[in-house]
Amino acid sequence: MIALRIAFFGSSLVSSYWNGAATYYRGIVSALAARGHHITFYEPDIYERQSHRDISEPPWAEVKVYAGHDERAVQAALEDATGADVIIKASGVGEFDALLECGILQTKSPETLSIFWDVDAPATLERVESNPTDPFRSLIPRYDLIFTYGGGDKVVRKYRSLGARQCEVIYNALDPQTHYLDRKNDRFTAHLGLLANRLPDRESRIEEFFLTVAAHAPQFQFVLGGSGWDPKTLPRNVMYLNHVGTADHNAFNSTPLAILNVHRDSMIRFGFSPATRLFEAAGAGACLISDAWEGIESFLKPGREVLVARSGDEVLEHLLTLTPERAQSIGQAACSRIAREHTYAHRAAQIEQILNAAIPKPNASERFAPLQPQG
Repeated sequence: MIALRIAFFGSSLVSSYWNGAATYYRGIVSALAARGHHITFYEPDIYERQSHRDISEPPWAEVKVYAGHDERAVQAALEDATGADVIIKASGVGEFDALLECGILQTKSPETLSIFWDVDAPATLERVESNPTDPFRSLIPRYDLIFTYGGGDKVVRKYRSLGARQCEVIYNALDPQTHYLDRKNDRFTAHLGLLANRLPDRESRIEEFFLTVAAHAPQFQFVLGGSGWDPKTLPRNVMYLNHVGTADHNAFNSTPLAILNVHRDSMIRFGFSPATRLFEAAGAGACLISDAWEGIESFLKPGREVLVARSGDEVLEHLLTLTPERAQSIGQAACSRIAREHTYAHRAAQIEQILNAAIPKPNASERFAPLQPQG
């Protein structure tokens, strides 16, 4: 059996700075590497991500950084990737996205499987449906596969209606070697913690589910991590930490009484879009309070493995009645469920099965047969 050579164009594998998809990429790529595949990850040097690296180049992937604002550097990266068995373009690279989306299809060899991996499918679909001249719209039928990390059947149906040959959902998951229960850290002590960069399509929901709750509950302490909130006036009982690197995520998720998860507007509208941070927090045994979204019960059982809030008032109600004992019970139940059903090892096996079926015959079974985990 021959391991796949996979070329992956994404925002960043080594930095989570203004890059919430970093841990998703790491989980997927490391799990595929553990099954014997070789992954080269191409990422642009933009948004100061390279000066805010969370990790050095990992042993399970080759990282190639190219000049993000130089079109010639982008073309060179595309040419470098042409010999791969599978070439992947993720959404939201951050610079020259349209060039990459078209360039991959123009430069790949006939034997290469092309994949567009949408890490924000609800937003992408709303964009292309509202703009028939969007350049990506005409490219959708040309990709061999569309992968998304959320959205469920609704996203799959939308992509198929736009001409996608095949669309598969590869949900976020847990890497138990990376996210786990850690010692409490006084820096993160609070009744409710939230990790979230300030984004236009999530800010109003964070105001409702977190900041307004804090303003109405001066008896509680809140801790907020994420980039972009420093210019905003926050309630006095909210401790703002700015960017929190991935090395501190376990301690952050393990310390407060509860951890809040707030989805972006489009993810709520489509449903079945569990955020990366939900799995990370569950892996650390956190008591999760999540905003309500369709499909949550497919991942965590409300009331037993997660607390669900449909409004800021319901977040406050949970805080008023939550005891340390119940918080620990919910966190332990969530951790067990996620570790049992939703790890990146599960996702890697799913991806291999899809690739094996997608490669044209003959010789597909020989070249792309599922590999056994190493070690």
